[in-house]
Amino acid sequence: MENTAFKEQKKFQDIFWKANETRNGICPVRDIIARISDKWSMLTIYALGGYGTLRFNEIKRLIGDVSQRMLTVTLRNLETDGLVERKVFPEVPPRVEYNLTPLGFSLLEQLVQLGGWAEQNSAAIIKNRKAG
Repeated sequence: MENTAFKEQKKFQDIFWKANETRNGICPVRDIIARISDKWSMLTIYALGGYGTLRFNEIKRLIGDVSQRMLTVTLRNLETDGLVERKVFPEVPPRVEYNLTPLGFSLLEQLVQLGGWAEQNSAAIIKNRKAG
């Protein structure tokens, strides 16, 4: 048991040092986590994962309180990173649909775990905030 705990601790230390050693340059860990951890990216990935292929206004309606500009920026960033695919149909007016790529679905699996953790621990966190 102790050996397993040490291996896990070593893994966490390795991730920390990879993220920290390049703090003045481009750090892949910091850069990617910053890009995917904002609430609009997470909610967009959840929406596309939960509802499949969607048009812009459908995503906006599902999320609710995201501005058009912020959703546009978010979708562009996710597309640039290869997490979301944008398909334009040559129609009048043009129809654009978004869906998750295989890479996006692999991220969704991780976000589902994070969301589950947040849900399980939200009462304790809220209680701690009120006490603090």
